[in-house]
Amino acid sequence: MKKYTVEHGIVAPLDRANVDTDLIIPKQFLKSIKRTGFGDNLFDELRYLDEGYLGQDITKRPKNPEFVLNQPRYQGSSILLARANFGCGSSREHAPWALNEYGFRTVIAPSYADIFFNNSFKNGMLPVILTEVEVDQLFKECVAEEGYQLTVDLAAQEVRTPAGSVFKFEVDPFRKHCLLNGLDDIGLTLQDADLIREYEKKSQKSRSWVFNAL
Repeated sequence: MKKYTVEHGIVAPLDRANVDTDLIIPKQFLKSIKRTGFGDNLFDELRYLDEGYLGQDITKRPKNPEFVLNQPRYQGSSILLARANFGCGSSREHAPWALNEYGFRTVIAPSYADIFFNNSFKNGMLPVILTEVEVDQLFKECVAEEGYQLTVDLAAQEVRTPAGSVFKFEVDPFRKHCLLNGLDDIGLTLQDADLIREYEKKSQKSRSWVFNAL
């Protein structure tokens, strides 16, 4: 998993509450358990004017010019600004996969659905919680200034604006450690690889009948 230290990037404002996982990545695209191949269909119902289905050539699909991610000023954005209860709905892990593959390493919102929140950390993405007032300020500044960028510093637990405002956020120490060091569940397990191998060797000697039966 890629380490998360400091993210400095363009902000894309998605000004709507209760964005569910089916809107983030619609159900018809959930045909794979690989972590790639979902970015092109992120927010599919909002990005395109036609009905999306698996295997389409997205270069030939008509885009919705009103949707934020299709507007030139937000191209290359890596920070998504959202409203309350982001990621609600079904528990699909494909939602953070799609956001991550599109290029978002950070989501900033007042609140999240629990499962989406947990899945984000496990996939190297940082879901930042700020107050409604702070999020309102960021929306206003983002809309007013083309190319608006934020700096999200995980170690310092700060969101810094171009004007010099600093918003502090909380993050669980264990999750912070994992993101800073690029450790997903597999990476955490591999830290104890030597101990696991030693345990297996001892088990083969003390329970040889089990291993002989395999």
